[in-house]
Amino acid sequence: MTLDMDTIDRTILRLLMKNARMPYLEIARECGISGAAIHQRVKKLTDIGVIQGTRLIVDPKSLGFDVCTFIGIQLREVSLHDSTIEALRQVPEVVECYFLTGKYNLFIKVYCRDNEHLMHTIFDKILTVQGIISTETFISLNETFSRQVSIEDVL
Repeated sequence: MTLDMDTIDRTILRLLMKNARMPYLEIARECGISGAAIHQRVKKLTDIGVIQGTRLIVDPKSLGFDVCTFIGIQLREVSLHDSTIEALRQVPEVVECYFLTGKYNLFIKVYCRDNEHLMHTIFDKILTVQGIISTETFISLNETFSRQVSIEDVL
């Protein structure tokens, strides 16, 4: 599907990416069109899948989750992909999961309170999932930045 987006759509996305709670009337003033037109355009962008929702971002450290890790997972058989992902989805500490090419079949992001919690999560939850034959854990020392795709660079 080809995206039919004009300058106003890109402006709306840029503003909402900076502040998803920005009122439509304020966006309308920035774009020079009515609030109703903004509402229609946001609905269109949502309907075609460009906007996939809004979310509240909570700092895991503020909730006591001080250890962030990335774990590469090798599966015994690629046919176990779906059941493994479903089992990992049931582990609350796993917050992201990616299907990859290369050395690992899956790569997950995990938040834990401390190293003991991490050890428990790996040995008692992740390694007990049927089909996982090995893992490699990478501990993040610090998140240096996180961002979305830049509207200016892509569109």
